[in-house]
Amino acid sequence: MAVRRDSAVGEQGSGGGKKTAKAAGKAPVSAAKKAPAKTTAAVKKATVAPRKATAAVKKAAPAVKKAAPAKTVAKKPPAKSNESQTALVRRARRINRELAEVYPYAHPELDFENPFQLVVATVLSAQTTDLRVNQTTPALFAKYPTPEDLAAANPEEVEEILRPTGFFRAKTKSVIGLSKALVEQFGGEVPGRLEDLVKLPGVGRKTAFVVLGNAFGRPGITVDTHFQRLVRRWQWTDETDPDKIEAAIGALFPKSEWTDLSHHVIWHGRRICHARKPACGACPITPLCPAYGEGETDPEKARKLLKYEKGGFPGQRLNPPQAYLDAGGKPAPPLGAG
Repeated sequence: MAVRRDSAVGEQGSGGGKKTAKAAGKAPVSAAKKAPAKTTAAVKKATVAPRKATAAVKKAAPAVKKAAPAKTVAKKPPAKSNESQTALVRRARRINRELAEVYPYAHPELDFENPFQLVVATVLSAQTTDLRVNQTTPALFAKYPTPEDLAAANPEEVEEILRPTGFFRAKTKSVIGLSKALVEQFGGEVPGRLEDLVKLPGVGRKTAFVVLGNAFGRPGITVDTHFQRLVRRWQWTDETDPDKIEAAIGALFPKSEWTDLSHHVIWHGRRICHARKPACGACPITPLCPAYGEGETDPEKARKLLKYEKGGFPGQRLNPPQAYLDAGGKPAPPLGAG
């Protein structure tokens, strides 16, 4: 019985073996079908991963490309220490001579007929253009032609006239205050000394030198924003304080040239050597400029950046000198025209 049971068990096992074999025969096929799928998926994942990695590299690559130009595009001028003081003086004076040939008609770009009008116009030129001042002062001087008239003016009426220049309340206070000071301290006359001018409300060294140089013929250096930018760009000085810039540049030139030098530099800054996009390709002093290449170097593109008479546009004065008109300059339009 035991044997039979064993054989029965064996038969059952054998029969079960047949079924199992059949099942087993099917299972490997199914497994074989499924296995490649998993393998393929794994391969796909492995393939995708490099793509993602490649994408990451591509994303990272532009960052590297963008970072590189920051170091190479801006052309750093040679260190100032490479130029001796003698060489600097020679280069600076040659630049001034070159600019004198380019702007032989350079002049103060504020309209004025006397020292009083010039000092008032210069105070008003803060934080605005000379053109805007020139368009505003005709109405002011028509109503208040003398220091006595402006000293006694109604502030609200003056503010309304000066509104187009910006900061009109502060400027009204300054021009009325300096007019009163002229009447009370200087008999209604503009003083011709630096130490007296800087005592007037709203008058600093820059304004004082504009008045001294252009109304009294006394040499002075006008350190405005254009002047500061260019003398640093040309490496005449690395000072940032206006008084120190004035002293440093004054040491490079004879005193007799200070006023005309100021005109030449300021005119060049307004017309060609702009703050954001210098027209390097149209600049007459490129061989002398250590900052050449900071702006547009293509001649045709550079010419499109020129301003005022160099670009065929009106200047800043409504009543410019005849020499300026003879050179092709055009007078500016009055306020509200066009």
